[in-house]
Amino acid sequence: MKLRLLKPSLGWLIPILSVTMGISLFLIDPLPLQILRNSVFDQYQRWSPRQYNDTPVRIIDIDDESLAKLGQWPWPRTRIAELVKKLQAAGAAAIAFDVMFAEPDRTSPTAMLGTWNPPSDLRNAMSALPDHDASLAKTMARGEVVLGHALQREGKPPEHFARPYSMIKLGASPLPFLNTFNGTITSLPILQDAAAGNGAITFNPDSDGIVRRVPLMLRMADEVMPSLAAEALRVAQGERNYFIRTNEGEGEGILEVRIGAFTIPTTPNGEIWVHYTKPVAARYIPAWKVLAGQVPVELLAGHILLVGTSAPGLLDLRFSPFGRDMPGVEAHAQAIEQILVADHLSRPGWALGLEVVVILIGGLLVGFIGISLGAVSSAAATALIFGIAGMAGWYAYTAQGLLIDPVMPGMALLITFILSSLYHHMVSEHRQRWIKQAFAHYVSPNLVAHLVDHPEQLELGGKRQECSFIFTDLAGFTSLMEKIDPVEAVTLLNHYLDEMIAIAFRHDGTLDRIVGDAVTIMFSAPVPQPDHRQRALKCALEMHRFAKRYADEINAKGIPFGQTRIGVHTGEVIVGNFGGKNIFDYRALGDPINTAARLESVNKHLGTLVCISEATLSGRPDLPVRPVGRLVLKGKTQALMVYQPIIPESGEEARRDAAYENAYALLRDEKPEALQAFETLAAERPHDPLVALHLKRLRTGEQGDRIVMASK
Repeated sequence: MKLRLLKPSLGWLIPILSVTMGISLFLIDPLPLQILRNSVFDQYQRWSPRQYNDTPVRIIDIDDESLAKLGQWPWPRTRIAELVKKLQAAGAAAIAFDVMFAEPDRTSPTAMLGTWNPPSDLRNAMSALPDHDASLAKTMARGEVVLGHALQREGKPPEHFARPYSMIKLGASPLPFLNTFNGTITSLPILQDAAAGNGAITFNPDSDGIVRRVPLMLRMADEVMPSLAAEALRVAQGERNYFIRTNEGEGEGILEVRIGAFTIPTTPNGEIWVHYTKPVAARYIPAWKVLAGQVPVELLAGHILLVGTSAPGLLDLRFSPFGRDMPGVEAHAQAIEQILVADHLSRPGWALGLEVVVILIGGLLVGFIGISLGAVSSAAATALIFGIAGMAGWYAYTAQGLLIDPVMPGMALLITFILSSLYHHMVSEHRQRWIKQAFAHYVSPNLVAHLVDHPEQLELGGKRQECSFIFTDLAGFTSLMEKIDPVEAVTLLNHYLDEMIAIAFRHDGTLDRIVGDAVTIMFSAPVPQPDHRQRALKCALEMHRFAKRYADEINAKGIPFGQTRIGVHTGEVIVGNFGGKNIFDYRALGDPINTAARLESVNKHLGTLVCISEATLSGRPDLPVRPVGRLVLKGKTQALMVYQPIIPESGEEARRDAAYENAYALLRDEKPEALQAFETLAAERPHDPLVALHLKRLRTGEQGDRIVMASK
């Protein structure tokens, strides 16, 4: 009887407390819930992306092919001027640069005078030649050009900043609501003054690095700044004014921005949610084709043209909700596209109130059912309400372009379900034991959990630490992508990377990053490992065995899958969290990382697949290896002793190569007998790359084991 009396007095508090907790958590909005909510919104876009329409927006792409044909970046300003002239002649509505020209052109005649120091007559002739920056400014002055500038959290406003626009504010000042920056990196003043627009290329990615929103307006110090997308749209319409409307209520933020004929709803911070399309090749036009005159005029005339880069080496790649890298310029282009077709995404102000109501009503309903009828009934009610909320959110997205959060209501329902179920089980000893047994299986033994439990092992900033590094690269994968179905190539690559990373994890290595088909592994960070050299060596050898076996299997199927090159090095680096306010990157910085990368790269010049530095080999001096030589890597002055591990076929024992070591000793000591020794080895081993390398050097008159690498 006493137990029954507890139900109304204690049991009815559980739904109320759980709903209160849910609403409190919702209003606090911690980072994990933001990530979950954004993940749902990302999934909406994957399921139902914006359909691409052939809008008059194109990206003039400084891609790898353009760099290969026209030379490395930065290009001379005269070439940029030529590109602008061709786009202007084609009738472009606006030409917006997602690149900056912050420094004078080093290829200008006057700039080269200081480098060449020519005779006076040649100096006079060169001085009379036009300055490249002035030539570009003259071309820009013909119209339609928008320059980009990069806002910065630190610093101060530049001394010279062109403002070819006017801001008209309707309502309260928008400044308190905009993302705030203190300074910016701009193009040269002569170029700013010649351009028709000047817009910020800055994004504010979410904590996971994904660009979900593109700003139309930002704040630098006490001034409102338009973004590159906004300026491109303004210049394309021949407008001068921006109209920024804020809510009449205090503290409610920005409602919309009007640019010419377009009234654009924004977030309170002056951003727009980007409704992405799937990747579309037609959106991109290679820059070299424009310069070669191979682009039909109808693809340029009347278009907003954004000049940017998709080349990975120029480091302007961003993450999209589709889980892929994309060039940063594409986010600007997609934002402009959706403005032109009025296909917007928005998270309305009333969404917050609606979600609180769902938490309140749904939580109380689930809680009362849970304490009265038990876990099964409350689970069914939770699933039903959660399903209704999920379907309503999906309908709002697909039918109205509204982003309604099903995550927090679902979390509140889950909390209520758990608490009410736990209470219900307290009145039953059998149910209580079942709950304890069920939760006894929830274990998290991975490294992330370890670091969460021991946060003192990570420092914000950096600390000096000796680490070992493995760099791997897959030869020929780019050409493989051109020869077979890309889907098949990606499948092969994913399987390859999955196993390579699994090998690293088996040796307790830390995945530093994946760049294309290349993998970087770090040892002794974040958790120090006294035996990091041994771990790195064992890991590298296992990676090599797998990569060779995998390549042989794929090649046997008639697919030219390349071999993997590996470099291993050890040294003192700075390890820690680096980044800014919005995103952190845990990594190591220091010359040993570059050296490890160079060791991977020199494999292709040596004919080897694995190169190990002496610094790493000292951790396992008994490892059978062959000395490669004292390499002076590209850009270095000090020689580095490098070795090739002896890796026998499966099941065999690694043995030292005495014949090679004897020949190498003669080479190292510059003995005349070295040539004959390597001649003999070459006859016995016609396919040994190191023997061939040293024999070639000896035949050309080189002595000793010091090898200067002319390239990376």
